[in-house]
Amino acid sequence: MPAAAASSGLTRTIYNTFFRKNSVFVTTIFVSAIGFNMGFDTLTDKIWDDANKGKQWKDIKDKYEQ
Repeated sequence: MPAAAASSGLTRTIYNTFFRKNSVFVTTIFVSAIGFNMGFDTLTDKIWDDANKGKQWKDIKDKYEQ
């Protein structure tokens, strides 16, 4: 049962670090949400740009601008 003891120690550490104080918990939620939002937006923009390469204004504007 050493794995359970390590898990219990890890759980206790996480609780004491993030969940014990409400202010730290709320800050953790906000920082995590903002970080997830930025990562998700970057990933979906990359997928969209790869799927539509050559069809977007940023790819074809050199042909039309003087």
